[in-house]
Amino acid sequence: MPDFTERRRMMVDTQIRPSDVTKYPIIKAMLAVPREQFVPDAQREAAYADKNVKLGGTRVLMEPRTLAKMLDAVDLQNDELVLDVACGLGYSTAVAARMAQMVIGVEEDADMAADAQDLLSETGADNAIVHSGPLAEGAAEHGPYDVILVEGGVEALPAALLDQLKDGGRIAALMMTGALGEMKIGYKSGSGISWRFAFNAGAPVLPGFAAAREFAL
Repeated sequence: MPDFTERRRMMVDTQIRPSDVTKYPIIKAMLAVPREQFVPDAQREAAYADKNVKLGGTRVLMEPRTLAKMLDAVDLQNDELVLDVACGLGYSTAVAARMAQMVIGVEEDADMAADAQDLLSETGADNAIVHSGPLAEGAAEHGPYDVILVEGGVEALPAALLDQLKDGGRIAALMMTGALGEMKIGYKSGSGISWRFAFNAGAPVLPGFAAAREFAL
């Protein structure tokens, strides 16, 4: 039987800490949440690899380093309400739930959303729920949010998501230009967002987050 507890420790020691992520709440959460349970059965052996894990179609669970550095950059606090967009089977939601007051995951694949809710319950994330619906629409009924995490590539951010962010809130989005991506943290002030570069990463662009294409005759 694979020793996933040891693999989890190795993930933190060889992928997370060397990436300059040292905040105790992040380390503690990533040591505690069983990542192997939040991937398809066929991908369990790859759960702790330093790469994106396929969830089906174009969807992926982002590599551990990317999630850890995103949480570090957005500076998640234990009294905050978080929207976790494109939560997949719920891993990022489970990690964030150990750091925040409440987390709302959003997943448009109804089967994945149902599985994610079951997995969150099984792993003790009682302060997290999964909203089933289009990713680009978020979950306005539970907001506004202190923090929004977007778990995949972004070319264009839907206005509906930005509207759900509190004044003074932060949003983490992996802005993709072709195969290259920059994780950026947006800070909302009034009706505007100011962006700061955090680090480089990559992931497929999420449904509903692609830029409009222009066609020339």
